Amino acid sequence: MMEAKAQTIMGGNVTVSDLAVSRSEDKLFVSMDIDVSALSVKSNREVILTPRLSGEGNELNLPSVMIAGRNRYYHHLRNGLCTDDVMLYQKNKVSVVKYRTVVPYADWMKRAMLSTGNETCGCCGEALVDGNEPLLVLQLEPKEFVPAYVYIRPKAEPKINVLEGSAYIDFPVNRTEIHEDYRRNPTELQKILNTIDAVKNDVDTRIISVSIKGYASPESPYSNNERLAMGRTKTLKEYVRKQYDFADSLFITDYEPEDWAGLERYVENSYLENKAGILALIRSNLEPDAKERSIKTAFPKDYAFLLKEVYPGLRHSDYAVKYEVRTYTDINEIKRLIKTQPQKLSLNEMYLAAQDMKLGSEEYNETFEVAVRMFPDDEVANLNAANAAMGRGDMKNAEYYLKKAGNSPQAVYGRGTYAALKKEFDMAEKMFTEAAHRGLADAEEMLKQIEEIKH
Repeated sequence: MMEAKAQTIMGGNVTVSDLAVSRSEDKLFVSMDIDVSALSVKSNREVILTPRLSGEGNELNLPSVMIAGRNRYYHHLRNGLCTDDVMLYQKNKVSVVKYRTVVPYADWMKRAMLSTGNETCGCCGEALVDGNEPLLVLQLEPKEFVPAYVYIRPKAEPKINVLEGSAYIDFPVNRTEIHEDYRRNPTELQKILNTIDAVKNDVDTRIISVSIKGYASPESPYSNNERLAMGRTKTLKEYVRKQYDFADSLFITDYEPEDWAGLERYVENSYLENKAGILALIRSNLEPDAKERSIKTAFPKDYAFLLKEVYPGLRHSDYAVKYEVRTYTDINEIKRLIKTQPQKLSLNEMYLAAQDMKLGSEEYNETFEVAVRMFPDDEVANLNAANAAMGRGDMKNAEYYLKKAGNSPQAVYGRGTYAALKKEFDMAEKMFTEAAHRGLADAEEMLKQIEEIKH
């Protein structure tokens, strides 16, 4: 429906109010109140008001309103001069004409001009004065869905991060002591120290714990491998502790006597001739020593390859540095870190920075993209990224993020928004209805839009 405020025509002598034009299927409805109380019409004259639609080279005259002086009024009545498309009224007998008409709708009318042709005639029918005055420009194209995105502010939580890695320390055969210059040890030990230094030398971080877990390979008796894994883990922990003078309580240690899981991963992705048979033995319930002997006996060629090429890589130490990053409150500092060190930021901090940016700007959208890259499995991060994606018309990524956005009322609302933008209005209505029932007030407004669009 299109509506217009009250306006005057014919030099202020006629007022048009409550003007409304609406479309329903294949019909166009036009209604207005025409106040002619101030219009002066002599007895032998008449004023004809003819609303008309025009646009795209087309024109359609709507039924006319004739306000006639006393003599002209009766002249028309006696002679039957008025046709069905003329509404005849006698001046001084009417003050407001309730104009209502319906015409077949044509596509050109959606942006047509509604105007009124004004004509004053004398007793012989000659036009004394005429003119055309605009009333309303129609905009009757189908209503488009206008989304309102609902973002969630993430909870402010401690920022606990972990840096992890694996080191392949070479120990003398059947021994547990570390020789720093032995084979690859200088490089492998430095990997661990570099990881710790990356955290320790950052003034914004505090180390919470250093974890070390040692593994041995499956050859030789299990009991001896257990001794080696446990002893080598303890030795490596002491080496690291002394480099920094860390408290013993800062360390968490564990060991795995034989890394069967690592062997299984390798074989599963290999092209070994007897891959299936070796995997069956690895996954069997045999004791570790019996399992290892069975592989060696049943598949000697493959075993020799594994012993030489794979087992050395199973003798490793996994390490992890857990640390906490301080809280940032300066928005400009957060914006800088988003571009340089986003791993230091929490979702809440990135969200706060986005509130200081122009809605829908490149900077705004990129902030939510960074957030979801840093927290790819977080439901709030995915929902907010989906909203930003829909806002810039990226429906492919929006769909992907919404799948990981959980089932909160806001996530259901987001899926309703996605469906509405895809013009899947039945699905959108279903989603918005569910979100509304779950207490999300914004969904009520969206349902009103869907109802207008559908009906």
